Amino acid sequence: MREDSAAIAALVRTNLKAHGLDIPGTVCFDPNLDNISDFYLEAPDKRYYMVVISDDDRIIGGIGLAEFNAFSETAELQKLYLSDEAKGRHLSYEMIGMIEEKARTLGYRQMYLETHTNLKAAIHIYEKTGYSRISRPESVVHGGMNRFYLKKL
Repeated sequence: MREDSAAIAALVRTNLKAHGLDIPGTVCFDPNLDNISDFYLEAPDKRYYMVVISDDDRIIGGIGLAEFNAFSETAELQKLYLSDEAKGRHLSYEMIGMIEEKARTLGYRQMYLETHTNLKAAIHIYEKTGYSRISRPESVVHGGMNRFYLKKL
């Protein structure tokens, strides 16, 4: 699991750096990122899934969810990132559909997410999958993010 955490952390940081977001206030500096498997295993309401190429067990993406207490019955879509080789294959859409189904199974009625205007492809995908932009919730942890979305499940 530690190797998986390191691979996801590297994937997240590479993506954020490519968009000028390897700055304080983003998940790049989240202390849980380097121990992502521990963070998601610590509570039954958290999940993290990795996309792996079976030929060589290489991780090419990941997505997670955890409870978001700012709104009732809401899960936060977390850390959706793909390697460059995985982009353009519509995997993001499949991953979002899967994580929303997991959230429904856990009893959540909404999904929340936060992103940044620099992540134009992500914004396009979120809006295309039904997420609506909302005002910044007071409880936002990653102060470097500037776009916030909510979707009813």
